[in-house]
Amino acid sequence: MRNNGKHSKNDIRKKDLKSNSRIENEISELEKIRMNSSRKKKVEKKKSKKHGIKNVILTLLIIFFIAVIIFSGIQLIKWYLGNKANNDIIKEIKESNIISYNENDENVSEVDFEKLKNINSDAVGYIEVPNTNISYPVVQAKNNDYYLTYNFKKEYNSAGWIFMDYRNDLDGNDKNIIIYGHNRRDGSMFGSLKNILSPDWYNNEANKYVTLITEQGNMIYEVFSVYQIEREDYYIQTSFSDNEDYESFIRTITNRSIKNYNVNVSSEDSILTLSTCANDNKYRVVLHAKLVK
Repeated sequence: MRNNGKHSKNDIRKKDLKSNSRIENEISELEKIRMNSSRKKKVEKKKSKKHGIKNVILTLLIIFFIAVIIFSGIQLIKWYLGNKANNDIIKEIKESNIISYNENDENVSEVDFEKLKNINSDAVGYIEVPNTNISYPVVQAKNNDYYLTYNFKKEYNSAGWIFMDYRNDLDGNDKNIIIYGHNRRDGSMFGSLKNILSPDWYNNEANKYVTLITEQGNMIYEVFSVYQIEREDYYIQTSFSDNEDYESFIRTITNRSIKNYNVNVSSEDSILTLSTCANDNKYRVVLHAKLVK
């Protein structure tokens, strides 16, 4: 009976140990489950956070692209309306009695400056370049900024207008008369000046002369240099220290030409310079011509 009692106590101890072990295992499993659940929640929270960030970024990108589309649309409308307004102005001028044409061609021969100045008192001339779209009144302001964004009727317009350098005077004493205009993609203003860089243009004898009509009379210029160059101030000088300085200037701009015109230009000559921007304002398309009549 004692042995049986001992066995019973041992059995009880074993059972207790097994029970405790099982409980510990269950607790351990529960702890694992709890920890796994906690990890899952953290992972899901991170995923949810990342997903939320992605959604925010995606929303911001959509808003950005919509804004770009709207902005581009507005700019396109402004571009179209600006070009249309200027084209309407030049059409109005050409269909009026302000301009007279040569009998044998469509070139302008005479300008009624009194009528032209009734529209814009800043009018100083009328420029024509053969085989381009350039046939416009020329204005002059007190600076070289105003007509970059205002048209012939002095209305705000990103297409601007054709204007002469504010430093110039048409009294016959200036050595370098400079005229500017925007390079418009529809070919308006100086948008077709780039034609001068084509062999079809500079090898055509009909394109040798540029006409500038002023109140002093019709001025005929013979082209001697055409080129494209990075933006600079050198070729738009309007005053020179002496004849030697001017002759050096003439040699430099002549040697830049993509065509050798074999036109002799000396310190006694006055020249006309036409300039427009190219390649997003990084370069300039330039034409130089000397006064021959």
